[in-house]
Amino acid sequence: MMNKDWCWWKHGVIYQVYPRSFYDSNGDGIGDIRGIIHKLDYIHSLGVDAIWLSPINTSPMYDFGYDIVDYRGIDPLFGTLKDFENLVEEAHERNIRIIMDMVLNHTSHLHSWFIESRMSRNNSKRDWYIWRDGKKDNPPNNWKSAFGGSAWEYDQKTGQYYLHSFLKEQPDVNWRNEELQSAMFNEMRYWLDKGVDGFRLDVVNWFVKDKHFRNNPPSLRPHQFLKIRYDRNRGSSHRIFRELRTMLDTYDDRMAVGEVFTMPPGDPKLSASYLGNGEDELHLAFDFSLMYRWWNASQVYKCIRNWYAQVPDKGWPCNVLSNHDQPRSISRFGGGPGAEKRASVAAVLLLTLHGTCFIYYGEEIGMKNVKIRRKDIVDPLGKKYWPLFGGRDPARTPMQWSDEPNAGFSNGKVWLPVSADFQRINVNTQDNDRYSILNVYRELISLRRKKNPLHKGMWKPRIKGKRGVLAYSRIYNDEEIFIVLNFTGKRKKISIHHHGQWKVIFSTHKFRNAHFVNLHMELAPHEATIVEKIGDL
Repeated sequence: MMNKDWCWWKHGVIYQVYPRSFYDSNGDGIGDIRGIIHKLDYIHSLGVDAIWLSPINTSPMYDFGYDIVDYRGIDPLFGTLKDFENLVEEAHERNIRIIMDMVLNHTSHLHSWFIESRMSRNNSKRDWYIWRDGKKDNPPNNWKSAFGGSAWEYDQKTGQYYLHSFLKEQPDVNWRNEELQSAMFNEMRYWLDKGVDGFRLDVVNWFVKDKHFRNNPPSLRPHQFLKIRYDRNRGSSHRIFRELRTMLDTYDDRMAVGEVFTMPPGDPKLSASYLGNGEDELHLAFDFSLMYRWWNASQVYKCIRNWYAQVPDKGWPCNVLSNHDQPRSISRFGGGPGAEKRASVAAVLLLTLHGTCFIYYGEEIGMKNVKIRRKDIVDPLGKKYWPLFGGRDPARTPMQWSDEPNAGFSNGKVWLPVSADFQRINVNTQDNDRYSILNVYRELISLRRKKNPLHKGMWKPRIKGKRGVLAYSRIYNDEEIFIVLNFTGKRKKISIHHHGQWKVIFSTHKFRNAHFVNLHMELAPHEATIVEKIGDL
């Protein structure tokens, strides 16, 4: 029976679906909403509590949905509004919530708001976007786009520049304008009224810019020309999120998680600031420090420690290893014969940490980055920076369902190449393999739900990455669970003199129900073991 104090966005697990790549129901080579509906039973079999959908709103797809032309429309590539309503209904019948990706820092340059805004300097929607005069035939200041080059684009018709923090086809809106803010909140209410359970908010720390449009100062960091100071991370943005929280709280059991987009290596203090006091701003905020770390127990420990230290007392952390913008964790943590063993250790780490877990589609079967040939690159970043950077396509390839053609994803020409290893790494192959990564995820998610310490207990470090071993306890009232992770390919002995009798409840190597006294044990290479305290000595 579900604990009476279970909170789905705190204690559950959230599964990110990149719709283009999940399952194609109509043979056009692109995943769609009906494909997600077709695979809901699979998602339900994982035991997750919610699905986060990358953008499905109407878009010209200059940045694959992160350039929205109609917030209330569903792009025909993915289906219809009726399809989406059916998805919400079918998911809710399985006790799975739906989280939409809302891109509110910018719109498409083809959005009706921007078309009106650029008509004239005195248009009623002119101030809905950020327009400025240039300086002697140069842009208004030195701000740079995250995708390279100036963040300003000159508009011949009105003789001013507009700001675009990303592509020039993605003009930034002006969150200092009260009418724009009200309009954006109304777009969110539209989906909340349709039963959507929450939102993932894109680049929340970019919403508000310096009102004086000051130049960013020079940076002393190698490979970074300017300090990121005035074009994002402005303190006045927190007013917006307090008002957003107030609006969300008028609905039952809804949530918002914010992407706090920073340059490596992440910024836990900044991410935590968007939680406010823990109850008055965003429900969750991503800190991506772990995404910029390699396979090193000491570094992982430091990331976790630093993140938890910043989360306010009333706040709640969340944890993530992969997403649609970053290399897949299994590839980032190193290849070779130990890759899949490390993936299982990473799964135990993710699903036993304090805070909400986010799993990226395919992570649960060990999908890897795919090498994309230049002619197959579709990501605008990959096209612009090849061969120095191949873009984000390698982490967005089709889900590997079976060993059938196109990995069972589609019977059409797929929008991105399928991984060459799909005949070995796929859902069907792993489904009935007790020791597969897929079933590691299923078992861990089930265990996390059943055991109070794992989904709501405090986190206490025991071994802080020393000699390649990370260990910690999760404690709730008088219940304690101990997790130990061997990040190395060598055998390790641990002895932490933590008195009591302990029983194995999960292990990549040890027998279930094996008993230990005082946590003296030997670990196999790449072993992850979870033991539960069953009594005192």
